[in-house]
Amino acid sequence: MLEGSFYNIVQSEQTASSFMALLALNAAHPVFEGHFPGQPVVPGVCMMQTIQELLEKGLQNKVLLQKASSMKFLVMINPVVQPQVTVTLQYTLQENNIVKVNAVIKSDSSIFMKFQGTFSLITH
Repeated sequence: MLEGSFYNIVQSEQTASSFMALLALNAAHPVFEGHFPGQPVVPGVCMMQTIQELLEKGLQNKVLLQKASSMKFLVMINPVVQPQVTVTLQYTLQENNIVKVNAVIKSDSSIFMKFQGTFSLITH
C-alpha cells in the first residue's frame, strides 16, 4: 500500500462512477533512491498501484487487475518538480464483477499517464 508513505490524498471527490484525488507525492520516499538517485522519477508500477488503490477506495472493495488494454506513459513525473498530481478514474461495473476503468494521472499542464483496462472485484 502506497497511501500514507508514497503519497497522501490532499483532496478527493467521488460520484457513483468516478473518483478524483489530488495527491501529494513524497519525494523523500526510499523508492526514489533507486529510481533514480539525484533525478527521481515515479515508477510506472507505482502509478498503477496508485490507480488500483484509488479504485478500491472509490468502490469500497478490493480489486485485481485483469487486463490493461492501453497503458501510456506520456511524461515522467519528478516528485521534486511536480509534488502534486491529480488522478481521475471513470469506471463502470459490468457483469461477473468486472470493472471497466479509464484513468488519467495529470497536473494542470501535463498528462503523465493514461490507462484503460479492467479489474475484477474480489469477493469472499
